[in-house]
Amino acid sequence: MNDPMFQPQRARTQTQDERLMETLRAYGATFREISRKFAAWLGLHSTDAEALIEILLAEERGTPLSPARLSERVPLSSGATTALLNRLEQAGHVVRSREHSDRRIVTLRSSPQVHELADRFFGPLGERTSQVMARYQPDLLEQFEKFLIDLGGTMVDHLNTIDDRLNADASRPPAG
Repeated sequence: MNDPMFQPQRARTQTQDERLMETLRAYGATFREISRKFAAWLGLHSTDAEALIEILLAEERGTPLSPARLSERVPLSSGATTALLNRLEQAGHVVRSREHSDRRIVTLRSSPQVHELADRFFGPLGERTSQVMARYQPDLLEQFEKFLIDLGGTMVDHLNTIDDRLNADASRPPAG
């Protein structure tokens, strides 16, 4: 839009957009670093710890994961997921059980020992996070939650189309 009245508003919005996206990237990097420290503390590879966190969070939500769902959450092949689960099971962090009426379906459960360790590691962060969230009105947090859901959906949509786009781009001759 070439309306001069619109330009200053757009510039401020673009700057705000850039700051917000940079803050979200920094949040993601910090989350990864916390996960890495959790992995080191448990003596695990970071991917194993990421999978363990996914298993713990799914249990908290009341929707325990199967190995197939875990391999979607922590993008790994079926074989790599099996190897990862073997390591976590051998370390006493995860138990595979058959709780479904279809006995072929395996459910992943975390051990009581790992719950205690996760609570020790993440408990103080949970308390501090709750203190920060308490400073904001519920309606503002609801708007922010909606924003993050919308932003996440946009990123998932992009991921779902990126292979097709890259394959189409690969068939084009290089520019120049």
